[in-house]
Amino acid sequence: MKYEADVCIVGAGPGGALLAYLLAKQNISVLLLEKSATIGKAFRGEHLNEEGEAILKKHRLFEALEESGLLRMEQLELWQDGVELKKILPHPQIGHLSIHVPQVNLLSVILNEAKKFPHFTLMLETNVEKLLQNESGHYCGVLARHNEHEIEISSKLIVGADGRYSTIRRQSNIEMVKRKHGFDLLWARIPTPIGWKPSIKMTMIDGKQLALFTQAQGYIQIGWNIDQGSFSELRKQPFTLFIDQLIKAFPMLTEAVQKHIKSWQDFVLLDVFSSQCKCWGTKGLVLLGDAVHTMTPTGAFGLNSALKDADCLASLIAERGLQGFDVTQYENLRQAAIEEVQAIQIEKEQSFSSQFKNKPQ
Repeated sequence: MKYEADVCIVGAGPGGALLAYLLAKQNISVLLLEKSATIGKAFRGEHLNEEGEAILKKHRLFEALEESGLLRMEQLELWQDGVELKKILPHPQIGHLSIHVPQVNLLSVILNEAKKFPHFTLMLETNVEKLLQNESGHYCGVLARHNEHEIEISSKLIVGADGRYSTIRRQSNIEMVKRKHGFDLLWARIPTPIGWKPSIKMTMIDGKQLALFTQAQGYIQIGWNIDQGSFSELRKQPFTLFIDQLIKAFPMLTEAVQKHIKSWQDFVLLDVFSSQCKCWGTKGLVLLGDAVHTMTPTGAFGLNSALKDADCLASLIAERGLQGFDVTQYENLRQAAIEEVQAIQIEKEQSFSSQFKNKPQ
């Protein structure tokens, strides 16, 4: 089966979904491909910062997002030895530190708006297998498998928004420079205790960062840094010793932790690294989000950077059209900003322990 579209976007995460919507608004036909059977299934970052919030407000998506459910963080707390060491409050004019948005809510809002345009199509369970090139080497489409049927899609532009292990990046032979940060991350989720304020709480355990992020819909997300590559050995140790450290750091979580974290299987492992590509695209093809610049979880910049990529890319296409779009201009506009954010992440990781040198009184 054959399909045609002006733009074929691979990956229906926030960046790909937002770009699809913004292009559909420009009367550009868009096919958005997603390999999963449902949207928002994979675990990803879910915190909006001021820049991400501003982009959603710019495109009049934030009001519907607020109606679907989000949670504003009221404070950041540093804890040590089970005691609060320091509290940081938001600027009064802003009123919050960040916003937790369940990714399924964010994607649903964006895609519901995109579906209002007849020239937008979302294809779930669609896995790209091969990029297509014309005689001059210009990328002109993809071969994919949709519901077990092979399909061919022709397009004027292919957008790789398919994440840190991007198929589009790999098949287009765009080189990625990868940097390890010395740690991996374990995620877990528990219900919030009664009276829990929307907050981010951080501490150090054996020289490693542990963070609690309050989530919408009554949950706390636990993010625990461990030594890079150590999880297989860690799982050989008694699980209770690990949980005892968590309870000692945050005693008010004792009941929730003991009830809802029963084994190592209740944690999800994230292989932590950052990356940048030496180029952000080529003839007929462009990358955005984690596909072109993977972030670490530090500071929750990944989601917001992908939204900024999509906003920038859509603006350039609006100005120049698909024929006049130049990937180098997009790269020049975004690359320096990404390098700055990644430098901030490294600085935050290296300086985190310095906040805990003084014992609470």
